[in-house]
Amino acid sequence: MSWNPAIEPGCPDEVGIDAIETLIIPRARDLGGFEVRRALPAPKRQMVGPFIFFDQAGPAELLTGQGIDVRPHPHIGLGTVTYLYRGDFHHRDSTGADQIIRPGALNWMVAGRGVSHSERTSATARTGPNSLFGIQTWLALPEKNEDMAPTFNHYGEDMLPVIEDHGVSLRLILGNAYGKTAPATMFSETFYADVTLDGGACLPMPDNHEDRGIYIVEGSISIADQEFEAPQMMVFRPGDRITVAAGPRGAHLMILGGATLSEPRHIWWNFVASSRERIEEAKAQWRAQKWGEGLFDLPTDDRDEHIPLPE
Repeated sequence: MSWNPAIEPGCPDEVGIDAIETLIIPRARDLGGFEVRRALPAPKRQMVGPFIFFDQAGPAELLTGQGIDVRPHPHIGLGTVTYLYRGDFHHRDSTGADQIIRPGALNWMVAGRGVSHSERTSATARTGPNSLFGIQTWLALPEKNEDMAPTFNHYGEDMLPVIEDHGVSLRLILGNAYGKTAPATMFSETFYADVTLDGGACLPMPDNHEDRGIYIVEGSISIADQEFEAPQMMVFRPGDRITVAAGPRGAHLMILGGATLSEPRHIWWNFVASSRERIEEAKAQWRAQKWGEGLFDLPTDDRDEHIPLPE
């Protein structure tokens, strides 16, 4: 759909509560100094469109000299998305990419047949108190793209389309929605957006995608007169016209979805694949540590340590 608000703003009639196909309460995990909440994969739902992993990192407040250090680790068969609300990350990967990401920008790394990367709080941020708050998510690649060469692209905040209207502020991060298209290359039908709603403002979900979900980052929304508070994810029944309304305090949302993949996906640790054989090969090669001789190398300027294969 195109963004086409009514002359007299107001929420259209909402669908029944049974339009929510899956309701997910994220699992919380303390990583020492900050908390991660994982919405995908969930026991009742592995994917929403191509999205197969969805983590909220933080919010966390760190003291001078402190930071987050995610050591080099591998991926296959997916694209990783880093999107921040507060703080920064210094991304380095085995394609040679070396990039600081800040709030509102997009880091889009496509692992393809194999990549490794690290993400660390920047040296500049560590010179004083600093924050971390953002979303990390992975998109499974279609089978025909699993063996592609890994790539990395960065898109600044000013490169991502923005829609603002009647209490709605929306930044499109990936794919297409509401007549807009984000700049990153997608390999299957996708949409992903950061949405802020004023109290009582309404958001119609895109109706041109098969799978559609909402993650409530902050605040609350109502659907069919039932209120849902952060942090929760809901996935809607395909084909229904969905409009959500923000609670009186407003809401901060991530909306996501797209076409379902035609083949099932296996996920183990940081690996996603259409076959278990691909995952076993990736496990063997990361364990062997023969950097630059097979699927994996280490980032050029971050080679002193790495995360070992789990036992």
